[in-house]
Amino acid sequence: MWGMDVIGLITPKASNGHRFILVAIDYFTKWVEAASYANVTQKVVCKFIQKEIICRYGLPERIITDNASNLNGAMVKDVCAKFKIKHHNLTTYRPKMNGAVEAANKNIKKIVEKMTEVYKDWHEKLPFALHAYRTSVRTSTGATPYSLVYGAEAVLPVEVEIPSLRVLMETKLEDAEWVCSRYEQLNLIEEKRLAALCHGQMYQRRMIRAYEKKVHPRQFREGELVLKRILPNQTDFRGKWMPNWEGPYVVKKAFSGGALILTDMDGGDLPNPINADAVKKYYA
Repeated sequence: MWGMDVIGLITPKASNGHRFILVAIDYFTKWVEAASYANVTQKVVCKFIQKEIICRYGLPERIITDNASNLNGAMVKDVCAKFKIKHHNLTTYRPKMNGAVEAANKNIKKIVEKMTEVYKDWHEKLPFALHAYRTSVRTSTGATPYSLVYGAEAVLPVEVEIPSLRVLMETKLEDAEWVCSRYEQLNLIEEKRLAALCHGQMYQRRMIRAYEKKVHPRQFREGELVLKRILPNQTDFRGKWMPNWEGPYVVKKAFSGGALILTDMDGGDLPNPINADAVKKYYA
């Protein structure tokens, strides 16, 4: 399962005219693929899915994106239908539902920012930023994405400059011994992935407990009257007097995860579900 998102508009734009970064992350290994573009069109997204994901790692079961038109157009749907990929969308204005890719975006931006000396050349640092991300231990898995994909840790430049014990040992191996060593590493890859899965489940439980101590979710029942936050936030000449809420609406269906389906007072369904965070009770 992969999550996809777009970073941008980036200013200043790169020397080659690129202003956006299209990012995809594998939810299990946390492996990230990313590429920079001048514009992220539907055609670019389709090419990225086929070239960077399908041709390298095989067909994903599903892809999760936000509701941006370039990630949900007819061309993208055709590609997903062609390869039997399930395409899921987030609740509108709820980016934390695709938290893995949002966290990857934040980390990639931080790494690129620290590596960039001339801001217009940030696109040239992107491959190195991806390498740094892939070879760093992720808190949620307790392992590096590189090791979960390839079964071994990458040889880092510092290990060549100042040879590590691992590098010194491997240089002494004969070809046949090296092949046997690599074969043993590949045999252990499933064990590594299982350990990462268990670590991830424990990490999620800790995060859930910490979240539930601080946050008490809003509860709504079917048939209740509510107000809905105006999204995105509106700005006009009235400034602070601009209303932030609209309604009332009726809760048609409430899901356990906090998603709501609302109808207007005439019974017409709103086009998209909304999270309880963006709704409050209406008192007549």
